[in-house]
This record gives sequence, C-alpha cells and structure tokens, in this order.
Amino acid sequence: MLADLALIFLWVPTDATMGIVQRVFYFHVPSAWVGFLAFFVVFVGSIAYLVKPAPRWDALAHSAAEIGTLFMTIVLITGPIWARPVWGVWWTWSPQLTTSLILWLIYVAYLMLRAYAPTQQQAARYSAVLGIIGFVDVPIIYFAAILWRDIHPEKVVGPMAERGSLAPEMLFVFLFSVLTFTVLFVMFLQQRLTVRRAEDTLAQARRASSR
Repeated sequence: MLADLALIFLWVPTDATMGIVQRVFYFHVPSAWVGFLAFFVVFVGSIAYLVKPAPRWDALAHSAAEIGTLFMTIVLITGPIWARPVWGVWWTWSPQLTTSLILWLIYVAYLMLRAYAPTQQQAARYSAVLGIIGFVDVPIIYFAAILWRDIHPEKVVGPMAERGSLAPEMLFVFLFSVLTFTVLFVMFLQQRLTVRRAEDTLAQARRASSR
C-alpha cells in the first residue's frame, strides 16, 4: 500500500486537464472494482448457499458484503471530491452515479436484513436472495456511461475503453492500484472469515455452557 501511495503522489505525472485532483482516480476506480468484486463473491456465495445451505457459504457472502459496502462507501465519498473541481458540482443524478448509489443502498439493506432478521437461518436465506438480485446492478453501472452518455467521464479501462485513454505512466499506476486494492480485499476477506469463525465457535461454547 505504501508503494502505491508513493506512485500516486510522488511518481505519476499530474494530469494536464484536471490537475492534481485527478489523483483521486487511483482510489476511486480501484475501490469501485473491489466493490464489484466483493458483490460478485456475494452473488456466488449466495447461489451456493441456496443450492446447498452450509454456514461457510453464508459466512463468505456476509463477509464479502461487509467489505463491498465499505469500498462502495469510499467510491461515493471520493466521487464528489473528484467531481467538485472538475464538474463544478458535488453530485449529479447521472445514470452511473444513480445506479452506484442504488447498489450501495441495496447492500446496506442486505446488512440491515442480516442484523434484524428473526433467526439466523432466515437472515441467511433472505439475504442470499437479495445478494443475487443486487448483483444485477453491477453490469448496469459499468455500461451506464456507454448506454446513456452524460457528464460522467468515458471509460478509460475495460473492454469498452478506447486505446490510449491513459498515458503509459498513469495506466501503470492505475493497474498497480487495482492490484493493491484487490490484495487488500483478499486480506480483509480472510481476516473477516477468521473472526466470524471465532465468533461462531464462541457462540456455540456459550450455548453449550448454558444448557
């Protein structure tokens, strides 16, 4: 992470058009990528749980949802920071921004459902359904700026991006940031699963001692 920060703030050249605020790009887009990746894990874990209900699939989906919501929160914070100097406004109800907010709200609702469901089994089952439905919004977000042209910048990465959209140095730092954030996601997921297993073991011990 320190190497990534050094590349962002000390090595990569400043964008000639947007200036120093463009460096937010190296946090904003990788955070969105991790959010999408996390919700894909939720999607897979939820399907697996509905096919074969097992605590490990539920724990995987739940943990990934927590991390994905965290990174989508970062997206919604860094987006306005980037937008204000460039667009002159903190927020616009453009298709891509609106669908991103909807995705965040879906997974906030996912976490609230898990917290307030009457039983753990109901929480796992209902949230699995919501996790599957919610993932439909992810491809909509990616293609929103292509299908509905608006104020949001055009794609600079991915299969729909134009070649040469980023200078080589910027592309290198961007890809390094994506790799760094992906590694962070894997580490967070492993740690959260470890904590969740410890919590489950403690809960089982408490139930056994109360009998």
